[in-house]
Amino acid sequence: MNKIQSTSKELLLVFTRNPELGKCKTRLAATVGDQAALDIYTFLLEHTVHITMPLPMDIWVCYSEAIAESDLWDANRYHKKRQQGHDLGVRMMHLFQEGFDAGYKKIGIIGSDMFHLDSQDLNTAFGLLDKHDYVIGPAEDGGYYFLGMNRFKKEVFQEKDWGTDSVLLDTINDLKNEGYTLLPTRNDVDYYEDIKDIKAFEPFLKHLKE
Repeated sequence: MNKIQSTSKELLLVFTRNPELGKCKTRLAATVGDQAALDIYTFLLEHTVHITMPLPMDIWVCYSEAIAESDLWDANRYHKKRQQGHDLGVRMMHLFQEGFDAGYKKIGIIGSDMFHLDSQDLNTAFGLLDKHDYVIGPAEDGGYYFLGMNRFKKEVFQEKDWGTDSVLLDTINDLKNEGYTLLPTRNDVDYYEDIKDIKAFEPFLKHLKE
């Protein structure tokens, strides 16, 4: 397999699930139903495209199941990859390592369900990697919505209870002897309570009030 050559010194990894009915946003679907959950996730994917398209760095879109050749992610802008590994940590670790091996100097990762994230937030996060080896964006649920590094450290991807409220603190503990900084706390979209009071999501929730 040919090694990927970087065209920038910065790389953003976007982790995304293939949008399939009944297989995405299952915790949200428990309240709003499978179809509304899929519609909301598609809306969040569109938002993620909108905020990442103008960024100056290279972007790899990393699919959970299978690479979609024709979808929201324009192949002329986004390099498409498939996640590989038995848990989230392994999947992230492999792609960070691949990115550094390809010559990138600063690598960051986000998911695709961050409504309260914009392009400037991501530019700021990458800028902080000029002064800090690691940058973390804490999520309100005890995880993180952004992880950036300019030096590979495998420990941050190991021995974590992924999807629980211990991930952020465990990650910070891995970096206690390193130079790191924290971004403002943000909320991702996992539950109905995360979106019920946000106007942009009202069209997807009308059926709950009928």
